[in-house]
Amino acid sequence: MAFGQVVIGPPGSGKTTYCNGMSQFLSLIGRKVAVINLDPANDALPYDCAVNIEDLIKLSDVMNEHSLGPNGGLVYCMDYLEKNIDWLQSKLEPLCKDHYLLFDFPGQVELFFLHSNAKNVIMKLIKKLNLRLTVVHLVDAHLCSDPGKYVSALLLSLSTMIHLELPHINVLSKIDLIESYGKLAFNLDFYTDVQDLSYLQHHLDQDPRAAKYRKLTKELCNVVQDFSLVDFTTLDIQDKESVGNLVKLIDRTNGYIFAGLDSSAVEFSKIAVRPVDWDYYRYPYCC
Repeated sequence: MAFGQVVIGPPGSGKTTYCNGMSQFLSLIGRKVAVINLDPANDALPYDCAVNIEDLIKLSDVMNEHSLGPNGGLVYCMDYLEKNIDWLQSKLEPLCKDHYLLFDFPGQVELFFLHSNAKNVIMKLIKKLNLRLTVVHLVDAHLCSDPGKYVSALLLSLSTMIHLELPHINVLSKIDLIESYGKLAFNLDFYTDVQDLSYLQHHLDQDPRAAKYRKLTKELCNVVQDFSLVDFTTLDIQDKESVGNLVKLIDRTNGYIFAGLDSSAVEFSKIAVRPVDWDYYRYPYCC
């Protein structure tokens, strides 16, 4: 039995940065970590990956050979990976004996609530390798500053949770930068706990672009609240306490705490995590 995380989220949400920082943190608390890059568009990795999908297929080659754009190319790559799942399985089998796994997936959100390829890859690995995985869905915290974008993030999170059918944690990433986008309409708890969304309606009505979609927005908010599945935790990847709290939450969801090591026993205050250079990630497909 091996444990790990499936890291997903829209472009720019910080997935690659998260995998880099999380791998450092887990190593410092004594876990052997293997990062698996399954994003064929991410060709400038800041971490050492144990498995790289580019050894199997490259997005640039797919786009040139089949005259596809980036989105179509990524769908093709995931389909190709599913058909060659034995390649990935053979790479992971030696790691499953003593490593904690971090899967860095592409940022194309359609892969996780419309198409089945990525889900099929994950499910086949779980079955073949006896994995215990938690989905970590990153959403940029700056979306909270725009009610319309926040509702979109809620719908994306809900759709992904229902589609993947795995233990799931929604994370507002880059929470340390949220104040730079202006004052929030409500306190942070409103956004993390997904409280009464009717309060957003007033702010949405003030946006002339959203006024004509008022009824639609109201019904979409009702859908989110009727399911009552979505909430968020927050993350500052450079804050060891923030990362530590998230690790504890993940360990409870995938059962790692029952495997013989409870991460809550670690004194996070004594751990030093190297700062992450956010400017390194200012290109389209890295995050």
